[in-house]
Amino acid sequence: MTQKFYSLFVEHYLEGLLSPLGSVEVSGVITDSERRGIVLFFPKGTIQTERHPLGLLAKVAQSDCSIEVYYEQIGETEVRSCLHKLLNVFSTLNCRSSAEGKTLDDDNNLPRLWILVPSASPDLLKGFGAQLELENWSTGIYFLPNVFRIAIVAINQLPVTSETLWFRLLGRGKVQIQAVSELVALPPENLVRRNVLEMVYRWRISVMTQTDLTEEDQELIMNLTEAYQEARAQAVQEGVEQGVQLERCQVVENLLRFRFGSVDEELSRVVDSLLQLTPEEFTPLCLELSREDLLARFNSHQ
Repeated sequence: MTQKFYSLFVEHYLEGLLSPLGSVEVSGVITDSERRGIVLFFPKGTIQTERHPLGLLAKVAQSDCSIEVYYEQIGETEVRSCLHKLLNVFSTLNCRSSAEGKTLDDDNNLPRLWILVPSASPDLLKGFGAQLELENWSTGIYFLPNVFRIAIVAINQLPVTSETLWFRLLGRGKVQIQAVSELVALPPENLVRRNVLEMVYRWRISVMTQTDLTEEDQELIMNLTEAYQEARAQAVQEGVEQGVQLERCQVVENLLRFRFGSVDEELSRVVDSLLQLTPEEFTPLCLELSREDLLARFNSHQ
């Protein structure tokens, strides 16, 4: 289930960052039944990348592109699958252009696929002829022969700079934890910092209502904990706790509705008591206690 929860985070994260720069399509034309961390992006104009707050991400977004993020190291099969999906994108774009009476220029109008992985083995990169282009791009970014329109970004090899921060937040382990620390250390008035913290906060609350979290899901949650706690403190400081409480109330009511079919007058009386707990505490109670035990436990405190 890790890829499911991670994909939801990735899609919301990239959509939130890229939306001000152009049009973002989440999954859709790239996938059919499976959900992965994929977006298709079309810039709405020229992006001035020098000192852009999104750094490397803004440079990637200068032209039409698709971005696919993996939570684990990948092999040849996954790269071939990415190529297959990219060809489907090309076909879709060709159909759109034909319908509009236009012709795609293979060199300038076809999007590039950026495959983001926590790490990439030398054998994989060598097998696909992937090469660094250090004249224009940093270490960790490998380009396949241009006919494929694919680049592989090994997140653990990216230099630790502000330019790569928004990609390193999608890494794993120490790489992601380091990036979270850098995110939290940004000035509070930084708008990207504010938006990302809010995204982490909302995502973490929604994930904590799930009961089928794997160890890797838990790792991702723990890696983002510092960002979550900072976002929560920021929300309290800015006086938006009421809105957060309403959100939490909806989460609790949805959990009770999922478990018992509806929230009647008796169950509604325990909602306020449950809201005094953290999501980590109230989620298992809602999902594991019987109706009778839930009423008995919290009505006794009223």
